[in-house]
Amino acid sequence: MSGMPEVLPTPDPSPRSSGLPWSRPGILVGVDGSECSMDALRYAVDLAGPLGLPVHAMAVWDYPVLLFGEYTTPYGAESLAMEAERVLDAAEQAVFAGSTPEWFSASNHRGQVARELVEASKDAAMLVVGSRGHGGFTGLLIGSVGLACVTHAHCPVLVFRYATASEAEASHPQEGTEYGHRNGL
Repeated sequence: MSGMPEVLPTPDPSPRSSGLPWSRPGILVGVDGSECSMDALRYAVDLAGPLGLPVHAMAVWDYPVLLFGEYTTPYGAESLAMEAERVLDAAEQAVFAGSTPEWFSASNHRGQVARELVEASKDAAMLVVGSRGHGGFTGLLIGSVGLACVTHAHCPVLVFRYATASEAEASHPQEGTEYGHRNGL
């Protein structure tokens, strides 16, 4: 049936190693393609240099959940994973402009975003997330993923605060910055 979405089994919730590609812990960054996550990645890269730490960007994807709890997608897992790879490629290009250092790596994982980042934080020296991603509640200061990471991560967490253009203008009218509209940094 070509018009029907593919129904997939519920993901295995069992714990596993994050599989981060470094010999010593580095800075793990959650990336979802939002401007805030891109600026969080830039900030993590700036921190990593003086600290001599590797950086790993992680995009997390999952199947959409229907009302009755079945995982389904009309496109299949390959297209969702490919979209996550596209997000990572765009982030890498935006931050490094085609000159990616050997201490940077990226991967995509299937699962719930907060759960995957918290699990991966077991192997990280620091976790960096943006204060707001692609979630729907625009008035919040910190999103649900950031809050879950702050409360459950196994390493220090830096939440990169991304301000709107009007907030940035009101608090620093004369200052320019390489991090979009960062506020108070």
